[in-house]
Amino acid sequence: MRYFDRDILTVADELAEAYAEVFTAPPWEHRDREETRAAFAKRLESDAHRPGFRAVLAFSERGEIDGFATGWTTLAPFRTDRAYGRVTRRLGAARVDELLVGAMEIDELGVRGHARGTGLGRRLLSALAGTAPGGRAWLLTWDQAADTLAFYRRMAWTEPEPLPGHETDVVVFLAPR
Repeated sequence: MRYFDRDILTVADELAEAYAEVFTAPPWEHRDREETRAAFAKRLESDAHRPGFRAVLAFSERGEIDGFATGWTTLAPFRTDRAYGRVTRRLGAARVDELLVGAMEIDELGVRGHARGTGLGRRLLSALAGTAPGGRAWLLTWDQAADTLAFYRRMAWTEPEPLPGHETDVVVFLAPR
């Protein structure tokens, strides 16, 4: 495994291709592969410049990316784009500030199909979360990604209860303490 910061952009094309392969397979098969690849590549250009940005990549013997994890430090004020508004609705602004701000946000974690079942996802998640400030890390995922939800639960990541009546299609997980 190799750690990256802004130098992730030196492998941006390869990472975007790996991302597209992972996130157009079930349960995300409704996504267009080229649109997914292009959107991630564009987002990576700005994400790499976020405060605290880090990435961990695992490479095959042939030098291809088998898996990846990216993240950064969550800053205040908490964002409202992408799925962040649903996170605030689910947890409430006070709990977002308490639990998420200042912690490492694991933004992406993916393992290509041929490398699944090898423990690579566990190693990538542990490696990136291990760099979290004060050991505090969090992530979110889609509530329809059953295998993903089961994986985080097996890894002992915990789910803060949603505010009553404020469930959303995203699930927030906190790193084990």
